[in-house]
Amino acid sequence: MSLIWLTLLLSAHLAECVPEKPKRSALNQLTRTLLRKYDCGVRPVHNWTTPTTVYIDLILQSILNVDGKTQSITTSIWQRQIWTDEFLVWDPEEFDGINEISVSSDAIWIPDVIVSEFVDEGKSLPIPYVYVNSSGSVKYYRPMQVVLACSLEMYAFPFDKQNCSLTFRSWLHSVKEIDLALWRSAEAIANDKREFMNDGEWELLSIPSSYWQIHQDDTDYAHIQFNVLIRRRPLLYVVGLLIPSIFLMLVDVISFYLPLSSGTRIAFKISILLGYTLFRVNLTDELPATAVNTPLIGVFFAVCMAMLMLSLIKSILVVKLLHHSEKEVRQMSVSACLLDKYGSAAHGFTESTLTSIRTLDHINPSGDYEFEPSLEEDLLSLNEIQEAPSGLEWLLQELVSLHLALSQEDSESSVQAEWLALCSKLDCFLFRFYLLVLASYAGTLLMLWASWSFA
Repeated sequence: MSLIWLTLLLSAHLAECVPEKPKRSALNQLTRTLLRKYDCGVRPVHNWTTPTTVYIDLILQSILNVDGKTQSITTSIWQRQIWTDEFLVWDPEEFDGINEISVSSDAIWIPDVIVSEFVDEGKSLPIPYVYVNSSGSVKYYRPMQVVLACSLEMYAFPFDKQNCSLTFRSWLHSVKEIDLALWRSAEAIANDKREFMNDGEWELLSIPSSYWQIHQDDTDYAHIQFNVLIRRRPLLYVVGLLIPSIFLMLVDVISFYLPLSSGTRIAFKISILLGYTLFRVNLTDELPATAVNTPLIGVFFAVCMAMLMLSLIKSILVVKLLHHSEKEVRQMSVSACLLDKYGSAAHGFTESTLTSIRTLDHINPSGDYEFEPSLEEDLLSLNEIQEAPSGLEWLLQELVSLHLALSQEDSESSVQAEWLALCSKLDCFLFRFYLLVLASYAGTLLMLWASWSFA
């Protein structure tokens, strides 16, 4: 008998020493229970005629890149999808009050909702889990860096606004199987700028949203579109591109006040043109590259260079006319008409100048001079005196030659003065025409850019 009691005591002691098998956790049991007979390839509804409504929400974080050449925009967004899975429902009291769990996104059904404008997903991190609560509501949150195809209008650069859309739709399922809806109100989504990084080049204006159905192949498909309205901040480009160009144009305008007779004006204008060309080449990468049309700022730079070329050509023309000789001037019918019309009417030739010109007009091609009547009478009277010494006759001839040389020099200087006055008038006229063209072009650009900036 005692042996039996001893055996029982030893058995009880050994039973106490053996560790109990741990109970399976409530979370593990719940997960196994939900996914034991779950088929991720079947839409999670008990009645197949009931559509699954997927609620879409979008939060824009930043604009990473806008590429006008490839017509694409790179953005960082938070995408949220919420739907009801009728196969993932439980009673929290049976599983230690667990009301929400995370499960692998590969283990359950995920709607095939895509963005139609996707070009590349960029560097998005994979999120392998979704949240499921006891009522069957599934929350699928994904931060995404996406590259979207967008029709970019760069003509108003750097005062441009862009409108890029993100259209969510089911790739295969019609509206009878998968319907879409907004998780928040359209007003709340449009004015939500809390997460947007507003310190960059682009300013977020709003994100309006809309829902519609498209009829295709006798079937309706649900679409939700978010329009991202952004505006470029132009201060960087105004300071770096427009203001230096305007300063160079002002220096070119001021260079018109350099005197015509000096040769520094053309050299100065050539230096400005070369400097503007170098400035333009160095800032090529700052301008947007578009394959469709040229931005207005590119037209502005091209016209500015054309204006500099026009200014240089005008100065060369005026200087060329200024350095014509009297013989060349008289052979130029247009120049002669201008000289007769403007030079004589504005200033008038003095009597001595007219006398000198008439004297020059009577110069024989052989080189002989036709003297004035008084001088000819003196020479005839001297010739009649046969007794005069030859030295006195030589001296008188030298005095007459000196008189004619001085008269010719006065005539040339007077003609040059009148021609200089005419060239100055021509230069002033071309300068005013240049200012008129430049002011008209600058005023048109300012009005366009101002209208785009404050629109």
